[in-house]
Amino acid sequence: MTPSLPMPIAAYVEANARLDVDGMLAPFAADAVLIDNGRRHQGHAELRSLLEEAVIPAKAIFTPDTARHENGQVVVEGPAHGDFKGSPIRFTYRFTLVKGAIKALEITA
Repeated sequence: MTPSLPMPIAAYVEANARLDVDGMLAPFAADAVLIDNGRRHQGHAELRSLLEEAVIPAKAIFTPDTARHENGQVVVEGPAHGDFKGSPIRFTYRFTLVKGAIKALEITA
């Protein structure tokens, strides 16, 4: 069962399910920071590179199954499936939302 998610997160998850890079970028603030297993990416150009080089080729689709609010963040957990070693892998996504946009996202396995 998919949990109810705030609009920018829901838009990101829906675009990820379609492997739509532009759709995945749209909910992020222009200066957003994404930390993926310790590697920092900032701004749309760096986020686009990450998505085009890591997510799209691996067909990595995140399917959230839990969501909660914790310390001012929305913490979403679930498996990611795709063409990568160990698939599916369970991930935790920690979103920080500001003014209706994703300001920060930290992804950990």
